[in-house]
Amino acid sequence: MTKKEFDIGHDDCNTSNNESFDNVLADRMSRRDVIKMGAGLIGTALFGSFITGCNDDDSSTSTSPAAAAALLGFTAVAKNLNDTVTIPSGYTAKVLYSLGDPINTSTAAYANDGTDSAASFEFRAGDHHDGMSYFGLNVGGTAKDTTNSTRGLIAMNHENITQMFLHTSAEVASLSTTNRPASQIDKEVNVHGISIIEVQNTGSGFTLNKSSNFNRRITAATPMDISGPAKNSTMMTTKYSTDGSKTRGTLNNCANGYTPWGTYLTCEENWAGYFKRTSTSFSAKELVAQSRYGTTSSNGSYGWANSATADDKYDRWHIAITGADATADYRNIANTFGWVVEIDPYNPSSTPRKRTAMGRFGHEGAMPGIVTAGKPIVYYMGDDSKGEYIYKYVSTQNWDAADANGGLVAGNKYLDNGKLYVAKFNSDGSGTWTELTLTNTSIASYATYAFSDAADVAINTRLAADAVGATKMDRPEWSGVHPTTGDVYITLTNNSDRAKSGKYGLDAANPRYYTDTYGTSTTNKGNVNGHIIRIKESGANAAATTFNWDIYLFGAQSDANGTNVNISGLTNDNDFSSPDGLFFSQATKGLMWLQTDDGAYRDVTNCMMLAAVPGTHGDGTANYKVTNTAVPTNGNADQEITTFVGKDASASTLKRFLVGPKGCEITGITETPDGKTIFINIQHPGENTADADIATPANYESHWPASDTTSRPRSSTIVITKNDGGIIGM
Repeated sequence: MTKKEFDIGHDDCNTSNNESFDNVLADRMSRRDVIKMGAGLIGTALFGSFITGCNDDDSSTSTSPAAAAALLGFTAVAKNLNDTVTIPSGYTAKVLYSLGDPINTSTAAYANDGTDSAASFEFRAGDHHDGMSYFGLNVGGTAKDTTNSTRGLIAMNHENITQMFLHTSAEVASLSTTNRPASQIDKEVNVHGISIIEVQNTGSGFTLNKSSNFNRRITAATPMDISGPAKNSTMMTTKYSTDGSKTRGTLNNCANGYTPWGTYLTCEENWAGYFKRTSTSFSAKELVAQSRYGTTSSNGSYGWANSATADDKYDRWHIAITGADATADYRNIANTFGWVVEIDPYNPSSTPRKRTAMGRFGHEGAMPGIVTAGKPIVYYMGDDSKGEYIYKYVSTQNWDAADANGGLVAGNKYLDNGKLYVAKFNSDGSGTWTELTLTNTSIASYATYAFSDAADVAINTRLAADAVGATKMDRPEWSGVHPTTGDVYITLTNNSDRAKSGKYGLDAANPRYYTDTYGTSTTNKGNVNGHIIRIKESGANAAATTFNWDIYLFGAQSDANGTNVNISGLTNDNDFSSPDGLFFSQATKGLMWLQTDDGAYRDVTNCMMLAAVPGTHGDGTANYKVTNTAVPTNGNADQEITTFVGKDASASTLKRFLVGPKGCEITGITETPDGKTIFINIQHPGENTADADIATPANYESHWPASDTTSRPRSSTIVITKNDGGIIGM
């Protein structure tokens, strides 16, 4: 298969002189086959898809301690390269919602051959299903009921597209980023964004209710309000919104979050690559900001600015000075992207709001801390690019349970006014949260970029974080907060630039440099398999400005060196690479789900999801020494790094639950309030199919979720339940 570069699309735009650690340590079997496991053969065809269950000689046996309430009571799923979804026996999965599925009764079934119109995608599922959340409805389906596990709304991100599977074979043969047909651009724009769909279980499993008035699509063209400190800033002014209060669309929506007042938070991640920039008339200050965010001179990822049909809706993808001032062109358009966007799923007529107080960067999730009456609302966020930072937002207003049904009005109260912090990890296992504000002299006097006001700090969050010396991390992605301990977990997916010459060195929070062989001829270097960092806030106070940390788990191949690579003692039943999605079950109060987006282990297995019962901060080894050999930034000399390592994984604390089809990423998870149903997203199966093979289905890398050999693969949401009706994972 064609190898996907293990951290592609997350290039390093961080050219600050910050040492990565304050210089403290300078010195993925065919889909038609069933999987054979033990004595059993199990295969189930469901809704045109093929889901495989693993044989479990005793599915009722739990390998976890009694104190863990029999969590992880299933037999681990084996690594595999099959074109199917593999789950433990005792569980059933079915496909709920796939690319192109209509969300109303008047839109035709999806043809899945590229002929479906651009306009129809305003009422169809988008592509690249990603982060999502479940919002309960009452029995009648008319209003909010957070306790209902049989009827609810799912808000879901559609991060990106697999372009070749959206257009006809003839169109794919001539795809370009220049002189693009408007109909192609319109389709791609509409396929991005968000779905809000009603799902209902009437006794035979969840299905999509196409008659629901709540169903809607939000796309890369949907009007948005700008809210918070950057609203009305001259840096947000465009031809579309001359007062800087609005924009159109949301892009590259990856991870997500939710609020205690019942709204959905979608996060704009790799948005910068969609824009074309050609003008040479920008000021030196503007060029610094554009380069820091990766809006460089190019046609953009898909050439949306280069329509063969002249129209303002295509001009808006072009960062250029063409008018007398910013009210006459789109020189500032990129500033209106890179935000956390709040959506009210219960109000179909509401306009989404970009919450600028939470900062602008490559947002990868916004997960709340434990919500306590009389205390601030706290959100943890990662910036998913190599060498970027971990952030925390703390509301000025304390939580009042009277706002539980407040919708976007409550969002104004808690998300438009607060403090934004960035993390600095110290070598002794402590850490600090530094507020990003002009009152910080490091920001006010930053030589690289002269901040003008609070709006500028919000718009150029990355530069403000550079100024205060934040710790450069290995692609911070999803975050999650343990519902009882309050410990914060953040996935660090991988980083090919870690310890690379001319980049940044090793440090206690990012301590590994090693070489990994992919297949027989490819070598990956750096922090190839990623890790998960854990934060314990001082005084159990989520709003604290200090914390302690350790590394909960290191991703690794089970047969890798156990001292310097497989530090967490992973086995064949739980080894993984490139942790990405992370989600704590609220029903079990402590079961954690971990999902992977990997390109370095696909020679062995497709991407996966594991179930974990994490311990607590400090449960492992302090002052653990990692010896890294032949480190480029160290003149090829060995370098020993002292770090803080969590307790080794075991069969009772970490177990593989699912393996996806070929070419996919496992990403996005939510559950019903009772924990008896989980929803999982399978993103971009078959993504490594070559454009030249679009007319030859036999050459597709995957056909999932179809059970034939002619269908194009489709990103899909699956529903998993336990056959005995119990709680998932127990």
